[in-house]
Amino acid sequence: MRIAVTGASGFCGSHVARTAAGLGLDVLCLGRNPGPVGRHRPWDATTGDPDLSGADLVVHCAAAVGDPAPPTAGAGSAAEAQQYAVNVTGTERLLRAAAGRPVVWVSSASVYDPRLPRTLVTEDHPTGGGHLNAYGRTKAAGERLALAAGAVVLRPRAVYGPGDPHLAPRLLERVRHGLLLLPGPDVRLSLTAVPNLADACLAALGVTGPAWAAGAYNLADARPYRRDAAVRAVLAAHGVRARIGHVPAPLARLAARTGRIPGLTPYAVDQLAHSVVLDTSRARATGWLPRWDLSSVPLRGPAPPDGPGPRRG
Repeated sequence: MRIAVTGASGFCGSHVARTAAGLGLDVLCLGRNPGPVGRHRPWDATTGDPDLSGADLVVHCAAAVGDPAPPTAGAGSAAEAQQYAVNVTGTERLLRAAAGRPVVWVSSASVYDPRLPRTLVTEDHPTGGGHLNAYGRTKAAGERLALAAGAVVLRPRAVYGPGDPHLAPRLLERVRHGLLLLPGPDVRLSLTAVPNLADACLAALGVTGPAWAAGAYNLADARPYRRDAAVRAVLAAHGVRARIGHVPAPLARLAARTGRIPGLTPYAVDQLAHSVVLDTSRARATGWLPRWDLSSVPLRGPAPPDGPGPRRG
């Protein structure tokens, strides 16, 4: 069985590729750079269709990820055009090349409309508007194409683990003089360990059990976390001593809109200031279970060559 993994040199894609190789699959890594295992076929999602010849299964992890601060961001900006070229036009190219092969399309909980309460988000939560950055808008547009083509669409939230290039670095860079300011009071948040995502990608394709029906599925760790406790765990894992302080959420939103604080964006404030808990019952009904959490996944350093850690279960 041969599986093609796009974006295999990236954070999520590299974990999917390693997990697939560990299960005995022949891995074909597509992207601008070689993946950690298997064979490499160059592909730039902005320039042409990928070569999927010989592949039986496809996991599409390639994505343009970013959250530029105002005023350079927004609809019609160059930053949005760049993300659209990968997340939407690149999806069109991938689906055309897949030509009926089973496809898992890795999306994000960022597609959900943030204007509505998200204390328990099901897959039926609206995705058609309200997004606070280009990433949310373009991922929502890309996944609509994937769903229309009959793919399995996975929606993790705040993926973390070894090799994380986004969440932990952004938190660490906000520490100033032993203080990390967070918007609003403590809230409950869903997070997704990257090995849980990798396991779901292979499960959805039928590698480790019955293949999942086409459609969207939320993915997250078994239980939501208290935000402040999760942040303290990340700080401790990186050897950073810092006190957590709280800034009123309206003040944080105002600062984000004006762009006065480098790196602070409306999306970042929204992700930290509101309770966002994913209902994962649809994914669990397939037999998939999240086996990893903050206590069992390394929170710093690169992903080890043989994967994120000893497999369990």
